[in-house]
Amino acid sequence: MKESIILGIDASRCRSGGTYAHIKGVLNNLDVNKFGIKEVHIWSHPKLLNQLANETWLFKHSPKLLNGSLINQAYWQARKLRLELKQMSCNILLTLDASSLCRFQPQVVLSRDMLSYEPGILQKYKWGFERVRLLLILWLQNAAFRRADGVVFLTKYAATVIQQSCGKLQNIEIIPHGVDEIFKNIRRSKKLSDANQLINCLYISNADLYKNQWHVVHAIELLRNEGLNINLTLVGGGKGRAQKILEEQILKSDPYRKFVKVLDFVPQSEIPIYLNEADIFIFASSCENMPNTLIEAMAAGLPIACSNRGPMPEILNQGGVLFDPENPTQIASAVRELIENKSVRDIVVQKATVNASQYSWQRCSNETFSYVVRVMKKYKNDKARKYSK
Repeated sequence: MKESIILGIDASRCRSGGTYAHIKGVLNNLDVNKFGIKEVHIWSHPKLLNQLANETWLFKHSPKLLNGSLINQAYWQARKLRLELKQMSCNILLTLDASSLCRFQPQVVLSRDMLSYEPGILQKYKWGFERVRLLLILWLQNAAFRRADGVVFLTKYAATVIQQSCGKLQNIEIIPHGVDEIFKNIRRSKKLSDANQLINCLYISNADLYKNQWHVVHAIELLRNEGLNINLTLVGGGKGRAQKILEEQILKSDPYRKFVKVLDFVPQSEIPIYLNEADIFIFASSCENMPNTLIEAMAAGLPIACSNRGPMPEILNQGGVLFDPENPTQIASAVRELIENKSVRDIVVQKATVNASQYSWQRCSNETFSYVVRVMKKYKNDKARKYSK
């Protein structure tokens, strides 16, 4: 007979669309009987909790401190969460943001943030609030990794780079996120077939200093100067210095907005619409842990021109044409190759589609909770052996 496990999940820092998709994906596919889980208690803010299905085994918590200022949230996590976990008789805690202050044991920590670790990225931010914030996150996450009983990384690349900073960890697991079935079921209405046709390129990501949208705009300008009939749609919005750099590049490359369209953030449910209308997907980020929009484009069967940094080559696995994301000439060359070389285009689309098939929320959920249970059992066995001596 399986043990009745009471699992706690700290999702208090989860605020982005990608984190929402992950939580919903793993919980919607959780078979509690398979893992001997009696109850799951999740702590988060109402916006996320209201999106979760109402299950008899799922208990949602949103204390007032958690919905207050960042200081209140940190205080709750450091001083209150451990007590609440004990009140609910939780056997183990799954923390979905590694910058955690909670010292409950046993605990599994999920790593999803690479900004503080990727070589060269921190230096893009001038000394000020943002750079200090990233350094604080680095310190907090390294401390959380070291005291955790298990750590989940999304890619092999992330596991390697982060352990160069925090030190070698004793118990880790690589568990990539999934991709919603809606992206795998996209049947694109048109495909790139003629270099003389209007070619629609798409890049989905918020503007930030490591996303390099301005270099993509410059690359499309170079291709238009060669005579290609090509447009670019940027989806995701942005603010701050990165958005200013992007706007300056657009003003220089396309002052009359003839070929560059900029859209704000759109809900994930609308992303398939843009993927269906695109001919080529461009992903030019210099830093990622698990690039969700890239995997969605792979699943949709789009030809992909992609950054050669971070985990992108690992994720694509020859399912795209790579480029230096800070070199507009290389970006233009990669896009041009997809336009002009049908055999290359067909090969990368086929490989990307096959590679994307391994990313499912069912697999992510099974591997996540299987690992959590193993960590809990190991902790209990180690503790029993310690007290038996």
